[in-house]
Amino acid sequence: MKAFMDKDFLLSTDSARKLFHDYAEKMPVLDYHCHINPQEIAEDRRFDNITQVWLGGDHYKWRQMRSNGVDEKYITGDATDREKFQKWAETLEKLIGNPLYHWSHLELQRYFGYTGHLCGDTAEEVWNLCNEQLQNKWTVRSLIKASNVTLICTTDDPIDSLEWHKKIAEDSSFDVQVLPAWRPDKANNVEKPDYAAYIAKLSEASGVTIKDFATLKEALKNRLEFFHSMGCRVSDHALEYVMYAPASDAEIDAIIAKGLAGEPVSKEEELKYKTAFMLFVAKEYNRLGWAMQLHYGCKRDNNAYMFQQLGADTGFDCINNYAPSAQMADFLNALSATNEIPKTIIYSLNPNDDASIGTILGCFQDPSVAGKLQQGSAWWFNDHKLGMTAQMSSLANLGCLGNFIGMLTDSRSFLSYTRHEYFRRIMCELLGGWVENGEYPDDQKALKNIVEGICYNNAVKYFGFNL
Repeated sequence: MKAFMDKDFLLSTDSARKLFHDYAEKMPVLDYHCHINPQEIAEDRRFDNITQVWLGGDHYKWRQMRSNGVDEKYITGDATDREKFQKWAETLEKLIGNPLYHWSHLELQRYFGYTGHLCGDTAEEVWNLCNEQLQNKWTVRSLIKASNVTLICTTDDPIDSLEWHKKIAEDSSFDVQVLPAWRPDKANNVEKPDYAAYIAKLSEASGVTIKDFATLKEALKNRLEFFHSMGCRVSDHALEYVMYAPASDAEIDAIIAKGLAGEPVSKEEELKYKTAFMLFVAKEYNRLGWAMQLHYGCKRDNNAYMFQQLGADTGFDCINNYAPSAQMADFLNALSATNEIPKTIIYSLNPNDDASIGTILGCFQDPSVAGKLQQGSAWWFNDHKLGMTAQMSSLANLGCLGNFIGMLTDSRSFLSYTRHEYFRRIMCELLGGWVENGEYPDDQKALKNIVEGICYNNAVKYFGFNL
């Protein structure tokens, strides 16, 4: 029997162990998509206890606590941090086979030196151990540095002042780059009741009074240029699916007028607006040399009762299986007509979309960037061992795995950098298995380039970061 999560965790062959320990383990981390707060980096926050780091805003854990019958008081309610930690520890011991079990123990091992297993009986020991180190050793910046992170891209609204990014950039005592990433969902969601209020804020931030499509584009372009000046090279969009419903500018003007007046917008109008919006920003990303990330396939805010209690992003989202791949192909084809497809990374929450993504991307590659169109790493409900293996296997079958830009945390936690280690172990197990099975030669030069590329080097080249 193998030891619990030892140095060869998830590595079952000699080839896998060599690929990980000789190459992957040593590579830095480029976290090109996450949801951490740049203010906490600028201020070098120190956490009072492990609950603040682990359970504040982590809807992955909240979902599992609810699945374990834990009262909401101990999840998002007014229970003490110690009580919440106890309920999480009691839940964790039941999560055999769940990636949260592995992530949590990797974090305990790497940051706190704890090699036991967290459960209800060991909660007090782990609570005291972690809190002592959080209060005396770890701050946000020291966690980042200890994780060998060289660059972080946060997720930022176009109206954001980016003041905290500026402060970090001006602080010579911290050499990790923290760059903004453009997330314009609120400007794209014309069907939402707060659209008009948001557009008013965008008008103020851009200095452009938005009254139609032309002025909306002017305002967005103004903010795009500002973000670019602050080092932004990545955008991100949360879409129901990648739609294509072309319309004239006059039609878009009429839809914007309805949105600004607070009038209901039909589904057809929503799709036309979003198509026009996405075509415009995609062309701007191409002009600026940015990468465009498209996340789709999520049905959000299920459970009306809990949404009323807690609001969005609290653990009530699920996979949506409606994603017409033909429309995604048509969207990219419309950009291709004028040779304006930007670097594009596509993630679907539905793993059944892997093959359609892989075949669509192959239609639009060009020699300007290796792997210009990418399938993003296994996302959200898929970033577990089976999901990561399936995504990389599909990519290998239909595309060029050697150009894959690899893992990202997509997290709000400063302990989540161990997810890169988890991914790297799974990747090396997959590649090592192919070598052991005679499906790829034991060519260490080639394997080293592939592994180090997927871990870090490919992303540096792809995004064009100065590292």
